[in-house]
Amino acid sequence: METPRPTPVPILLRRWAVAALAALAGLLALWQLEGARSGVAIERFAIGETPVTRYAAPGADGPLVVVAHGFAGSRQMMQAYSLALAQAGYVAWAFDFEGHGRNPVPMSGDVDSIDGTTQRLIDQTLRVVEAGVSREGRPGDVALLGHSMATDIIIRAALADDRIGPVVAISPFSQAVTAEAPERLLMITGEWEPGLRDFARRALRMVDPEADEGETARAGGVVRRAVVAPLAEHVAVLYSKRGRAEAVAWLDAAYDRTSETPVPRTGPWVLVLFVAVVALAWPLSHLLPARRVERDPLPPRRFALAVAAPAVVAPILAVPLEVGVLPVLVADYLALHLLIYGGLQLALLARFGVPLGRVSPVAAGALLLWGLAVFGFLLDRYGANFWPTAERGWIILALAAGAVPFMLADALITLGGQAPLWQRLAARAGFFASLGLALALDFGGLFFLLLIAPVILLFYLLYGLMGRWAARSGGAAGPGLALGLILAWALGVSFPLFAG
Repeated sequence: METPRPTPVPILLRRWAVAALAALAGLLALWQLEGARSGVAIERFAIGETPVTRYAAPGADGPLVVVAHGFAGSRQMMQAYSLALAQAGYVAWAFDFEGHGRNPVPMSGDVDSIDGTTQRLIDQTLRVVEAGVSREGRPGDVALLGHSMATDIIIRAALADDRIGPVVAISPFSQAVTAEAPERLLMITGEWEPGLRDFARRALRMVDPEADEGETARAGGVVRRAVVAPLAEHVAVLYSKRGRAEAVAWLDAAYDRTSETPVPRTGPWVLVLFVAVVALAWPLSHLLPARRVERDPLPPRRFALAVAAPAVVAPILAVPLEVGVLPVLVADYLALHLLIYGGLQLALLARFGVPLGRVSPVAAGALLLWGLAVFGFLLDRYGANFWPTAERGWIILALAAGAVPFMLADALITLGGQAPLWQRLAARAGFFASLGLALALDFGGLFFLLLIAPVILLFYLLYGLMGRWAARSGGAAGPGLALGLILAWALGVSFPLFAG
């Protein structure tokens, strides 16, 4: 057995420096994020099957604000707004729509009909409003705040119930908006949401044709305002300090209140926290037992065939099949696509003489522990739901049947992330091109793949990087298997449950 060479001191110092800086940055981010929660009582309960989180400071004197998330979102994604409202003296009730977060009841009804799924979600919102009015016993009307998909829901709910007053719509779109209703509507869009900004301007100019972003339009009893959150897209808008300050000021004006508590800047600290967790994985990966296997990357022609063949074959075989087993939007298709793609790629790699190599259970277990327990816990607390309900357990297992061979093949073809950069990029681009071909073959049936693609891209950027570091010490196979399980988990908690 060859005796391992000692690690040079400069490299050791670099690892310790990265570990110290990442740990310091992570602790500072935690201090800031927990500070944003200080002084707020956070209570979790359920209204029937609907999970609710109540945010309120002791002695809160403001009205009730019901907070709703967007498609594939959860209560946690609305936490920055909920905390800002609570710090300002309001009582915020954030809830999970059917099929989302930890709500065990699937979405149902016709997604293309206002009287279908939309009406069911409106009814659910009104049940939460009813429960909030009953429990809180506060005088005056209830405010609604929602993001993306929820903006249409809360606007229609406001038109249906006289107990609802001011509405805050983040990244809004709703065909129910007219020149007369809702009477008090604030629209917040991200700077990088051009289509939704256009809608907000049109809705604003229904009241005053000369009004523009940053202005408030008034006509009779209708008051409407549109503002832009700088440097924000569809997710970052949920952490915008300006957006949250505008929401508090809008409600203060509607209820004749004055809130003096400043809105904390939490968005950058969420980013710092997750960058720190990922960065810390690099020095920690060097503590794994060394089991690196040297192997040359595939020649360009064989590599191209190993990427192109699955990319074309997977959608051609999978699209015509209608499995219909999983109660989740497009999950059946994606699991099948991943299985065919990964299975064919593994077969081609075996044909080209690429060995599986030894599977390092230590590397796989460490990556699972860091990716699910550490990263997952922090994501669930500060970003988005990451813990599945019991109903999602078998869905994750079904997705794993496709995700595990897919990620194992990805790990082998990219040498655990050690292949040349062009090969790593081409391998991932091939998969997204494959999803694009599936959409072209059945856009209507597979439309929701467009909303899942960002989840997979984020997975590549974050978990893929951690897997690459683990593979340096433990070989490609173990981290590849672990990443397959983590991908199945991430998709299983992100997909909305749906019963047609």
